Amino acid sequence: MDEPEPARGTQGRGEVMSAVRVLLVDDQPLLRTGFRLILEAEADIAVVGEAGDGAAAVELTRSLLPDVVLMDIRMPGTNGIEATRRIVRDGAASHDPKVLILTTFDLDEYVIEAVRAGASGFLLKDSPPEDLVQAIRIVAAGDAIVAPSVTRRLLDKFATRLPAVHDAAPPPGLDTLTEREREVLTHVARGLSNAEIAAELVVSETTVKTHVGNVLAKLGLRDRVQAVVYAYETGLSRPGQN
Repeated sequence: MDEPEPARGTQGRGEVMSAVRVLLVDDQPLLRTGFRLILEAEADIAVVGEAGDGAAAVELTRSLLPDVVLMDIRMPGTNGIEATRRIVRDGAASHDPKVLILTTFDLDEYVIEAVRAGASGFLLKDSPPEDLVQAIRIVAAGDAIVAPSVTRRLLDKFATRLPAVHDAAPPPGLDTLTEREREVLTHVARGLSNAEIAAELVVSETTVKTHVGNVLAKLGLRDRVQAVVYAYETGLSRPGQN
């Protein structure tokens, strides 16, 4: 197990406590070093430790209590998907760590499994540094990363792996949504942000946020990422739709 390193990039104890606590998980030390350098340049982010495999990530999450776990998928031993499942399962009301998955397009087939395991989003390894920083802030705030350039490409590519949709009764839960909530869910599946959905529907962003919250609650979904997968699985959204 890699030894945790003290958080750096903050001025004092008060700042460390208020900063977003991040655990870096990747089997490549050079990548972890690169991520650390990027994140420690931000005053509101503190890297509290590093792990080189999934098993170490689970143990360090329990001991270090990070807010966000930046998780690679393919690693020796316990992979990122199983580690995500364990971390989410262990989460409690007092400590509910969010997992942000790192992926490359040649490993896309693992992403949907990671989402089902409870990941709050995913990010490409070659994303610009500013995207990494913003993604961590978004996930830490309780939202999820659902970018059209990533989400739709993944789901379109692997749509054949999703269950077939038949002309039968609507899936459990879908019939509990109002017409407006279904419309909002469709836009979420397209990867639109609350602001973009508000512009499409000509309503306030607060109204959209309320609808999204209602959709998640009624369908028993963790976040927007799971809402995207749900929309594809139920046939509410189909590959290739605009």
